[in-house]
Amino acid sequence: MTRELLPVRRFAESMSFTLGTIFYTVTLGYYDDGRVGEVFVGGPKSGSDAETNARDAAAILSIAMQYGVPPAAFATAVQRDSEGVPLGPIGAVVDHLAATAAPSSGEGT
Repeated sequence: MTRELLPVRRFAESMSFTLGTIFYTVTLGYYDDGRVGEVFVGGPKSGSDAETNARDAAAILSIAMQYGVPPAAFATAVQRDSEGVPLGPIGAVVDHLAATAAPSSGEGT
């Protein structure tokens, strides 16, 4: 497997959300074809445990996507409550990516 690096200059979008009582900011970086290739997560306080864990998880998700792992592969791996709501920021990001992904054409299946 080969890692597909993102272009040096790329489109990015930022969003924010609150999960539990913690406020997060997320920035998504895109390949030229519109696929998400990187995720950055900022937490409530620089250097806090919550921010460190979120940043590390975002780096792992980003590298996995650059090696071709679809974000949906993480959907069942993240912690969720009894109603299926993600308990962590990466779960929220994965759900956001799944909700905004282009529908599959069904080719190759």
